Amino acid sequence: MSNNKNWYKLDNAAKIVPSTAKGANTRVFRLTCELNEEVDGNILQAAVDETIEEFPFFNCVLHRGIFWYYLEDSDLKPVVEEEHSPACLPLYIPGHKNLLYRVNFFEKRINLEMFHVLADGTGAFMFFKSLIIRYLQKVHNLNEDIKPIDEFSIEEKNVDAFTDNYSKGKGLKQLKEMSSVKAYQLTGELDDNLLPHLLEGTVSSSKFLGLAHEYDTTVGVLCVALYIKAVIQTMNRSQRKKHVVVSVPVNLRQFYESGTARNFFGVINIDYNPADYDGNLKSIIDPVDRDFKEKLSSENIEKTMNSYSALEHNLAIKMVPLPIKDFTIGRFDRAAKKGVTTSMSNLGRISMPKEVEEYIDRFSAFMTAASQQVCVCSFKDKMTFGEVSPYKTHRVMLNFFRCLSEVGIEVELGSNDYDEEI
Repeated sequence: MSNNKNWYKLDNAAKIVPSTAKGANTRVFRLTCELNEEVDGNILQAAVDETIEEFPFFNCVLHRGIFWYYLEDSDLKPVVEEEHSPACLPLYIPGHKNLLYRVNFFEKRINLEMFHVLADGTGAFMFFKSLIIRYLQKVHNLNEDIKPIDEFSIEEKNVDAFTDNYSKGKGLKQLKEMSSVKAYQLTGELDDNLLPHLLEGTVSSSKFLGLAHEYDTTVGVLCVALYIKAVIQTMNRSQRKKHVVVSVPVNLRQFYESGTARNFFGVINIDYNPADYDGNLKSIIDPVDRDFKEKLSSENIEKTMNSYSALEHNLAIKMVPLPIKDFTIGRFDRAAKKGVTTSMSNLGRISMPKEVEEYIDRFSAFMTAASQQVCVCSFKDKMTFGEVSPYKTHRVMLNFFRCLSEVGIEVELGSNDYDEEI
């Protein structure tokens, strides 16, 4: 590669990531595909080498500039290894030149881990699905013309969709509002080394959808409502005076036409007062449903999208040197977290070409957090909830799964091997 390497500005959601990657919250997420057969590491390496050519933006390293971080093309090559270390370890180490993603495998599982600077879950899944298809093509001699259902050109994948859709003058007000609420905070015994503890629960997609229909609601609303109920079950009477606030990332590609593989999401906060809970799940579902509908209105979605762009386009913020930005964004992030109890990200149904479906058992996703975050996705009839937390036990998620078991939905549980208790 020539010395004149391409460099890229971070998209607007990515700008806050390096400043907030602290402690247990490494801002690394993991996507997992479990196959119906053992993984061949050599073939997986060949598949990665070919797939990254379709996503050159991901093969960058992160640098510190005077005013912002930026990405630069790299001639580094990803090395596929058998998994031998804890999940979601840091990918960005200041002062080190290294790739911001890794691919590893263990038995039947292929894992993609990525620093949130590069992409959100939806964007990373574009890469991951292409990788899985290419791997299965090689292993089973499948037709080379098989492509992901949501295939886009290299140019479309590399677009900064925030810049394309930004509306001047909107956004900073919402950022201030997000840091003004005080919510109930989850607690627990922290891992001595702040390592991420993963818990994976798999249920029947059709049974969960059936339960949502029984309550005349959507899968997304039911997920959050059950999660709020699980949190309330951990609270004592005094703690129930505080609101439970669930932060829900929203895929903005649903509202703006975009095929970007970079970050393009907003966040809405679903606020619930435990005093309104009467023991019936319906008393949580109804207000959660109203909150979703209000915050997913076109006007509020535009505000959510612009809240990220406002950081870059505000002249006063733009001219502040990076060390001061790091400090200021870090303070804002800590203040904003006081207004959130926990986070739940629904990545939806993962669609794959019919030619490869038979070789895949399930997909799952995990995102690190200072406290706790849950990612939801489904493939065929397997709906998977992946929780990451620095706490040694999983009180809230075990309550969540008990709620499902009580209504006849069986749960298959799995956890990483150093958990003391699940």
